[in-house]
Amino acid sequence: MPSTDHPLSIYMGKTAAEIIGNQGWKGAPFDTLIGASGGPKWLILSELDQILASELLHHQTQPLRLLGSSIGTWRHACLSQPQPGAAIQRLQTAYLQQQYSSAKPSPSEVSQVAEQLLVEALGPRGAVHIIEHERFRNIIITARGRGIAQGQSGLPLVASMALASAANALSRKTLNLFFQRIAFCHAAIGTVPFASDFNTQTVTLTEGNLIPALKASGAIPLLMQCESSIPGAAGGPFWDGGIIDYHFSLTNSEANGLILYPHFSDLIVPGWFDKMLPWRAQSRPAIDNLILMCPSRSFLATLPQQKIPDRSDFARLSPHQRVAYWETCVHQSERLAEALYSLINGDDPLRGVTVIN
Repeated sequence: MPSTDHPLSIYMGKTAAEIIGNQGWKGAPFDTLIGASGGPKWLILSELDQILASELLHHQTQPLRLLGSSIGTWRHACLSQPQPGAAIQRLQTAYLQQQYSSAKPSPSEVSQVAEQLLVEALGPRGAVHIIEHERFRNIIITARGRGIAQGQSGLPLVASMALASAANALSRKTLNLFFQRIAFCHAAIGTVPFASDFNTQTVTLTEGNLIPALKASGAIPLLMQCESSIPGAAGGPFWDGGIIDYHFSLTNSEANGLILYPHFSDLIVPGWFDKMLPWRAQSRPAIDNLILMCPSRSFLATLPQQKIPDRSDFARLSPHQRVAYWETCVHQSERLAEALYSLINGDDPLRGVTVIN
């Protein structure tokens, strides 16, 4: 069991624990990297991502599927750059310093700021690096509005979101009436993991559709504008991939290798509307080849306000207070990165790991 004062909690399925125990971290066959939705929550993982890039993922030789929704896709886009640590740092800095004209900015302004963040993080050739990457195969999840959920603003959008939320409370399957999963994928992707439902369709990533796909994957309804159309895909609107895949519905996978999931919690909430339905969440899912890593509860207790950054901070805090709070959390999160570095390069690859049977 992890010690009570350890900043990083790591949970492994029995197959993953056997492989890591025998081969170590750097020799392990990672097949899939998962990045969840969560907006500002990602900041608690930004330092950890840099260690994943420098110490683990870029030493691998086999192909890696990078499956993400919303901010998870942005993290993966940075990891896919020739200098991933620098790209992550650029995104971190831009995200921390984002500013708006008022306490309640318009959806168009929030979307404009989002595009600026992406451009700053990825640079002029960022899209090309992702599309042409020989090993890293990005999968960007979006949710396309269907039927009565095709409204893009105003009352039609509000009404469709309310109906979708109510229907989802009865059954997650009812979201099929409102949304379809559209996955924008690296050309070498054959199948999208954890995507057997929602009539999943794939669209090949190109230089022309990558930034729109990344924007769409993080386009929270009512807060941001949708992408009304994306090159290569049938008509929209395209919304936040987290509507369907907030943390993804994880099951034992067909993946040939290990599934690595750096997350900000040990709870996995399938879809965005399921946040209000605690019985839908999985705690430390027992998937044989899964490695889930997240901040420990003792670490969270050391943070200002005993929580990681989240979107409510925009409303609760002044811009100056928010930036100071977030910067403190990022500084504290260096402890997570140090813990992972020590584990990857230490003598016991299973030190502090909890094996889930």
